[in-house]
Amino acid sequence: MKKIIVICIILVLIIILLKTTVLERFYPKKYCEYVEKYSQEYQVDPLLIYSIIKAESNFNQDAKSSSQAIGLMQIMQKTAEEMANGFFKEEIKEEDLYNPELNIRIGVKYIRVLLNKYNNYKLAIIAYNAGMGNVDKWIEEGIIDNQVENLENIPFKETKDYAKRIIQNYRIYQEIYK
Repeated sequence: MKKIIVICIILVLIIILLKTTVLERFYPKKYCEYVEKYSQEYQVDPLLIYSIIKAESNFNQDAKSSSQAIGLMQIMQKTAEEMANGFFKEEIKEEDLYNPELNIRIGVKYIRVLLNKYNNYKLAIIAYNAGMGNVDKWIEEGIIDNQVENLENIPFKETKDYAKRIIQNYRIYQEIYK
C-alpha cells in the first residue's frame, strides 16, 4: 500500500513538472534581458509585456502587419517617434523597429503611458490596439467603463479578440511564472 502511494505521488509530481515544461514552451520568456530591463525601468509587469509580445508577433522580431506595425511589439512608426523622444537621438527609421531592444523599449514605454492614463491594464491593452482616441470616445459614450468588466461591449471585433487573447496570455504567464 505504501508503495502505491509513493508511486502515485511520484506520478503527480512528474505530471506537474511536465505540464509546467510544456506550458513554458508555448509561453516563453524570450528577449528576457530587454523585457526585464525595460519593465523595471518603466515599472510594468514583465509578464504583461510577454503576453503582449506573444499576441502581437509570437516573438517574431521580423513581424510586420498589413497596417505597417513592426517587430516584436508591433510598433507603428508614429508611436515610435513619440515614445523614443528623449532616448533616441536620431530619426527612427522602419528598419530600427526590427531591433528587439529598441522595439521592446518603445513598446514598454508606450504601455506605461497607457497605464498612467487609464490606470487599468485592460483599458491600456485595448488602447494599445484600438488607439487612445477610440477608448476615450467609448468611455465618454458609456460603451465601456473604467473597469472593462464586459469585453463584449468593445465595438471593434479585432480589438475585442485582441484584449481577450492578451488577458488569457497574461493569466497563463502568471500561472506559470509567479
